[in-house]
Amino acid sequence: MPLFKKRTVGKPGEWYYCLEHKKVEEGPECPAKDRFGPYASRQEAEHAMQTARERNLEWENDPKWHDAPAGTPDDD
Repeated sequence: MPLFKKRTVGKPGEWYYCLEHKKVEEGPECPAKDRFGPYASRQEAEHAMQTARERNLEWENDPKWHDAPAGTPDDD
């Protein structure tokens, strides 16, 4: 059993947004738990947080997302 895990080398052209360092990376530099992606371009990765906010709003307002009507015990 190896003492250290082999670091995953990034692929050129795959872009990620690191949540810990708040920066764009080409290829994964940080652990998967700390990043969004892959994105097809640097520009997409730069807008990762905006994209996440927009998707969260869509999900929060999606009637299929909420199983129980407001004010029911399942809301707690």
